[in-house]
Amino acid sequence: MQKIHRVAILGGGAMGAFLASRFFDAGSFSTEMIARGRYNDRLRSRGLVVNGKQYSMPVVHPDEATVPADLIVVALKHHHLKDAVHDLKKLVGSATIVISVMNGLDSEDYIGSIYGMDKVLYTISVGIDAVREGNQITYTKPGVLYFGELRNTRPSQRVLRVQEAFDRAEIPYETPEDMNRMLWWKLMVNAGINQASAVMGAPYGVFQSSQDAQGLMEALMREVIELAKVVGVHLKDQDLDQWYGFLNSLSPQGKSSMLQDIETGRKTEVEIFSGKIVELSSVHGVPTPVNRTVMQIIKVLEQHPHSSH
Repeated sequence: MQKIHRVAILGGGAMGAFLASRFFDAGSFSTEMIARGRYNDRLRSRGLVVNGKQYSMPVVHPDEATVPADLIVVALKHHHLKDAVHDLKKLVGSATIVISVMNGLDSEDYIGSIYGMDKVLYTISVGIDAVREGNQITYTKPGVLYFGELRNTRPSQRVLRVQEAFDRAEIPYETPEDMNRMLWWKLMVNAGINQASAVMGAPYGVFQSSQDAQGLMEALMREVIELAKVVGVHLKDQDLDQWYGFLNSLSPQGKSSMLQDIETGRKTEVEIFSGKIVELSSVHGVPTPVNRTVMQIIKVLEQHPHSSH
């Protein structure tokens, strides 16, 4: 089995920085960040700071890449994907594997539509409590990456290669048998914790202790469970319990990515959470009134960020 050596990371937010730091610290990888324009300049001059440690790793302009990567990690916000996906053109070779740790149901298929689905593995990240301020990322829990083909009854060669690389980089992972179900489970989690925390301005600690906060979070999640049943994905009420296991392990001061976006005036990913849920609910005739209402609130908070404080 050909080992993964060259790792390229597109996106230097919390997930991109966390994974870059793990690969870089392992010492057996050549790790580089892919960036253009002002972000390229910023990464070169300031680097990344992860849990207080300064990282000055190579930064490659996408037009100047000369050697394909063995593994590409796409860690962008969804509204940046359309423009940035073409930045991988010179980095994708015949044996390249691409994983997307992006939220939502669609990023893998979109990347695959350009570079071929034979290059892409499905991935979600659960349980990391990273907070980002500028180029500084702090976390207390690394969480788990769930990844693989859509079905993993027997892991493919591509999956085995990435598992071996994650082992070397000490990145916690699992390869579930039914990856599509995990993608929907993560959509359920994001619809709940990301959106409820954003509209309430509440860190994880509030959801660990307040029944009212849990009530809104669960109402958002239950609508996804009902929708999943109609599209043939097996989510059930016990999946809420599985989420509480993760939630209760997070730092009470930690904040969801969507709450961090609202607080810093960045664009949120509401389109791929409640936006996607409301769109699918119209197609399949499943009512999702809580997600529809929360979507409208978040869009107002995006347009008038200071009214949220």
